[in-house]
Amino acid sequence: MSEKIKKILNQEEFSKSDLIELMKIDNKEDLILLFKKAYDVKSKYVGRKVYYRGLIEISNQCIKNCKYCGIRRDNHKVERFAMSKDEIMQSVKWIYDNNYASLALQAGERQDEEFIAFIEDLLKEIKILSNGKLGVTLSLGEQTKETYKRWFDAGAHRYLLRIESTNLNIYNHLHPMDNKHTFEVRKKCLEYLREVGYQVGTGVMIGLPNQTEEDLVNDILFYKQMDIDMIGMGPYILHKDTPLGQEWENIVINEKKRVELGLKMIAITRIFLKDVNIAATTALQGLDPQGREKGLLAGANILMPTATALEHKGKYLLYDNKPGIKDSVEKAKEIMDNNVKAIGDEIVYGKWGDSLHFKNKH
Repeated sequence: MSEKIKKILNQEEFSKSDLIELMKIDNKEDLILLFKKAYDVKSKYVGRKVYYRGLIEISNQCIKNCKYCGIRRDNHKVERFAMSKDEIMQSVKWIYDNNYASLALQAGERQDEEFIAFIEDLLKEIKILSNGKLGVTLSLGEQTKETYKRWFDAGAHRYLLRIESTNLNIYNHLHPMDNKHTFEVRKKCLEYLREVGYQVGTGVMIGLPNQTEEDLVNDILFYKQMDIDMIGMGPYILHKDTPLGQEWENIVINEKKRVELGLKMIAITRIFLKDVNIAATTALQGLDPQGREKGLLAGANILMPTATALEHKGKYLLYDNKPGIKDSVEKAKEIMDNNVKAIGDEIVYGKWGDSLHFKNKH
């Protein structure tokens, strides 16, 4: 197999069958070849550099009822919270003072005018506090094109909206079957974001029951088809208080396999798409203490250290056993700094770290 894998990895262009061969790798020798190739591509196209996005999880209130998510609307065991503007701005100031240069605002989904205006005002305050020097990513779900435009005009310039799976059967199994949460709506929102002018991010859950290697390759081909600039994807981790957590409790793919699949997805996406931003997600660390660092060595170049207020960290649980929820922002930064430096990558402070794929298009 190694000779065949070597031949594929030495190509500049890849067919779908090539990508499936890479996704089916299941031995250590070929995995080492794959990850080395991905790291070489990362080094060539985006550099051995890591950019931080200070992540502020501002609210776990959500109108959606995704069957896998711990903060879904019908999970009444969750202690709901919404950070005040002052609380959020304290976190923003910490991110700014520590020279991350970029932050990400994430929340459960809301589409009411009060929330839309709150985010709009918040973005303007962030720009004032930082003299326009903080880059801002939003991850606030499906919205109208007009809402995306309001937030873009107020100062956001990147947006992450995960597709979760491009297999329609899997997508429909993950989400309630209603007209408000369809694959077509989600895809249309990604198109709106592109039209408004955002750097557009998406991603998928990896290691779901009944998900095949071809499904995962189709996800990567979707990234290319949609001309995606940045990608945040990670292994599926169940939440016990969700329908899918209970349904899949005894059949979900084992943790080691899910980590391996997650790393293969990062590596193959890097090799195939070359100059996009790829995050090493917290979910990798949730299954493997060195998961994020392994993600960097497999081709990722973005990390999202949490800067959520400590009192709220434990309430924003999309999945069980989320790591780092008891660490202060200072402690989280210290751990991440040391781990990144240990693998030899450079942490870039003071720069937004925008997607080179987006820049190259423009």
